[in-house]
Amino acid sequence: MSHSVIKVSLSAIDQMKMTYSGSLTASVPQGAVFQAKPPGCTITAYQSGKVLFQGKNAAAESARWGTAEPEKKKMAKKPADPRYAPPADIAGMSVIGSDEVGTGDYFGPMTVVCAYVDKTMLPLMKELGVKDSKDLKDPQIIEIARNLIKTIPYSLLVLKNEKYNSMQEKGMSQGKMKALLHNQAITHLLRKMDGIKPEAILIDQFAEPGVYFNHLKGRDIVKERTYFSTKAEGIHLAVAAASIIARYSFLMEMDKLSREAGMTLPKGAGPHVDEAAAKLILKKGASALRTFTKLHFANTQKAQRLADKKRS
Repeated sequence: MSHSVIKVSLSAIDQMKMTYSGSLTASVPQGAVFQAKPPGCTITAYQSGKVLFQGKNAAAESARWGTAEPEKKKMAKKPADPRYAPPADIAGMSVIGSDEVGTGDYFGPMTVVCAYVDKTMLPLMKELGVKDSKDLKDPQIIEIARNLIKTIPYSLLVLKNEKYNSMQEKGMSQGKMKALLHNQAITHLLRKMDGIKPEAILIDQFAEPGVYFNHLKGRDIVKERTYFSTKAEGIHLAVAAASIIARYSFLMEMDKLSREAGMTLPKGAGPHVDEAAAKLILKKGASALRTFTKLHFANTQKAQRLADKKRS
């Protein structure tokens, strides 16, 4: 089906609506001013000023009102760096897996964990229920994590909100914070393992390998046999185990913060979080957010507006 898109003023959209008044539809898509269906064409005009023409008469109909926008060329996806792609047989290797939790949550810290799973322990990991943490509910994560921390070597780092906010205000991106924490956790774990060498180190990818290593310039970097992959929890159980322990730590930290706040702090960054943050502002003052939240999130402004409304 042919289509055409033009950009016009809102007054032109009003004029178009009058012109097509005889073929307007009863309902319109979200964000649209009107939708009309004259012969051979469906026309949808949006509040942004964009107007979409679809159907066999799309080009002719759109030409009455303006010049169609050129189609954007799709950018070729940059191929992954093969040096850092996990080996095909990594699932059966002895691996350090590294993952983080809490980066998208307004309340609570960022937790990074790396865990070592020797290949002889892989059957036990499955028996303990280790799998992608997104497929587990919080009570299951807590139960599995409590077994894991007594079973495998791991390193846990918790970046509390005050430190996170201080680093962010000095211009450090969240990506750089993650890279520093992953590298530090891996270094700590290798030290704990006292000479035991993993066959591979697998990081759940949050940045291109080149960007990751660039963030670590000037520091001692663990680079040998280090690989990156998105959805790494499904590639090796060491990453799944790291993710479960990281989530467990995050949940425990959230419980502590909730007790300190005197109210239950929700996870995520949606409207329910804005409401909770507004309640916290009214209870403890806006300055308290530094301890409980990631201040640069848009939730801060939304919560402040809600708190102001409740005061008035």
